Amino acid sequence: MKIAISTDSLMGYGLNRIFEFAKEIGFDGIDLMLDKKNLDSLDADYVSKLSTETGLPILAIQTSDNAKKKDVEEAVKMAKTLGAKVIIVQPPKILDRKYADWLKQEVPNIRKIENISIALENAQNKLWLGFIPERAMNNINELKRFKHACLDTSRVAEKKEDLINTYNSLSKFLVHVHISNYHRNKGYQLLNKGSLPLESFISKLATDDFKGAISIKITPKNLEVREKDRMMKNLEDCKKFIEKYENA
Repeated sequence: MKIAISTDSLMGYGLNRIFEFAKEIGFDGIDLMLDKKNLDSLDADYVSKLSTETGLPILAIQTSDNAKKKDVEEAVKMAKTLGAKVIIVQPPKILDRKYADWLKQEVPNIRKIENISIALENAQNKLWLGFIPERAMNNINELKRFKHACLDTSRVAEKKEDLINTYNSLSKFLVHVHISNYHRNKGYQLLNKGSLPLESFISKLATDDFKGAISIKITPKNLEVREKDRMMKNLEDCKKFIEKYENA
C-alpha cells in the first residue's frame, strides 16, 4: 500500500517545495490537485521535472470540484505524460445532466483506450435550496455503478455513515483513498485526532491487500503549514500512523 500526500494539503507552498517536503519525509508519491490558480500544477512538463528530480511518481491526479468534460480530458493527457494511472473526479452538479451523461457513457471507453482509472469520489453532503442534494451520482450505489471509486473518509463522517461498512460496500471498486479524521463536526483533521476508526480501516485495507494509494488529505490549517517544523512533524506523524496500523 503506497502512501501519498495530496498537494492541496499544502496549499500556499510552491509545487517544488511540496515535492521536497514529500521526499524528505519519505512519501511514496504525490497526489496532484489540478488548481487553475496554481499554473505550475497544470504544467505537465514542470511536474514531470519535479517528479524525476525527487524520484516521486504521480500516484493520482485530482480534477477540481467544478470540473467539466474538457477538464477531465486535459487530466487524461496530463496523466499520460506523467505516467499516472488514477484520475479522481467529483460527482457532477445536480443540474449538469450533460456532464453526468458523459461521465457514465464515455469514461468507460476512455479507461479502456488509455488504460487509466478514472474514479468517482464521494462528495460533500451539501444541499441546494436547503433540501436538494447539490450533486448527482453521490451515493454508494452510484459509486459502485461507476466501477472505479475514491473514498474520502471525512466525507463519510460528514454524512454520518459508518466508515467500515462503506468501505466493505466499495472495496471491490476502490482505487484510491483520501484519509483524514473528523473531530467536533469538522473534517480533514490530523489522523490521530477525531472519532473515525482509522486504525481498523487502515488495518482492513492492508489485510485486503489494497493495491491503490492512501493519500493524506488534511486542511493546511490543521497541518499548521505556517509553522514549517510543526507541519513536517504532523506529516511525519500521519505517515507513521498509517504505517503502524497497516503492519498491525
